[in-house]
Amino acid sequence: MRQPPPRPRLIAATLTTGLLAAAGSLLPTPAAARPDIGAQRAETAVAASLSASSSHPEYPAGNAGDGNPATYWKSANNAFPQWIQADLGAASEVNRLVLKLPPGWGTRTQTLSVQNSTNGSTFSTLVAATGYSFDPASGNTVTVDLPTTNTRYLRLHITANNGWPAGQLSELEVHGPAGGPDNQVPTAPTNLATRPR
Repeated sequence: MRQPPPRPRLIAATLTTGLLAAAGSLLPTPAAARPDIGAQRAETAVAASLSASSSHPEYPAGNAGDGNPATYWKSANNAFPQWIQADLGAASEVNRLVLKLPPGWGTRTQTLSVQNSTNGSTFSTLVAATGYSFDPASGNTVTVDLPTTNTRYLRLHITANNGWPAGQLSELEVHGPAGGPDNQVPTAPTNLATRPR
């Protein structure tokens, strides 16, 4: 027994739905939903090896560059000042540091300055000593803006920590301006301290 032909209304509704779906993919995406390409290309990043003035055996300097916010570097206790330093491998344009502690830790303030060097032995101060508050409400993350500088070594010189008598850091990210090392223009902001060398 033959099936009756489809009703014209059903065909029209199906066709209309298909046309609307196709048209939707051709319409411009609302501005609020589009990624900000300019912001995504605003910075780049370089790879670094990390070293420190001292480290607790279980918490070496390399923990601050492993991409895992749960692992961290800790200096010797009760022995300020301390430092942790990034060797970028070659001179690179830098303009910002992002410093992190494990997200579940309580609020603490560490007093630190930022120093730089082209040879690893003579350092200049880029940012004077300031107290930076690491707060779990903001992911225990601190951003330190730097004057744009071409350098190889960046050092955090830590003189106090009101949460523990040692320097502490779970991630040390070094960022640079667009077209930074090797004239890279990334598709998203990246960390100079983890770029493959």
